[in-house]
Amino acid sequence: MATVLLVDDDPKIRELLRLYVERDGHRTLDAADGEVAVTTALRARPDLVVLDVMLPGLDGFEVAHRIRAASDVPILMLTARSGDSDKVVGLDVGADDYVVKPFSPRELMARIRALLRRRRLDAQRDEAVLEADGLQVDPNAVEVRLDGATLGLTPFEFRLLIGLMRRPGRVFSRDDLIDAIHGHDDPGIIDRTIDVHMGRLRRKLGDDATDPRFIGTVRTIGYKFIPPVEKRDPSGTAA
Repeated sequence: MATVLLVDDDPKIRELLRLYVERDGHRTLDAADGEVAVTTALRARPDLVVLDVMLPGLDGFEVAHRIRAASDVPILMLTARSGDSDKVVGLDVGADDYVVKPFSPRELMARIRALLRRRRLDAQRDEAVLEADGLQVDPNAVEVRLDGATLGLTPFEFRLLIGLMRRPGRVFSRDDLIDAIHGHDDPGIIDRTIDVHMGRLRRKLGDDATDPRFIGTVRTIGYKFIPPVEKRDPSGTAA
């Protein structure tokens, strides 16, 4: 049984969400505004947050940003707008998935199950630490260091980097990267979203697009990780 925090200022939507989530066997908490959502998330440490974008006071983006600064809990955002801008902003502040209102309860529950399943799997396994040309990525601690300095990546940027580093030299199309990040739990990410977040990731890595150290662009196709990658187990020995 997981604990799911439901954040929406509409009591009817909160009740609908509660019914479906509890029917799936999970415990629910709820909040009607952003301040209460942040306080509850940090105090109760839920396993998942379902978060509406349009909230009184703090909006959903600011709530996600504050939660993500202190927790890696999966965040599924709800938005009434179907355009790409909300997805880009939401992913940038740390959201893991998006559902557009009005939503199908069946689809929403499928996405909730996928996020909870991925969180359980991540908690059960220790992955190899990846190292390449001064870059060290630890999937277990969710930490990235470049030449000894810690980099602050968003969860989406972190998963992009991991996806590329697991298969250095391989050219990934944008669809390949979506599959590498989400597997069969595709949250409807689009090509432009991948490009936006890839651009931000490269800037944080200090990569010059014309002479990249880590991530190269393959024209009309996608991206690849350039240097060879050494894998080490968490104890520090070569994998």
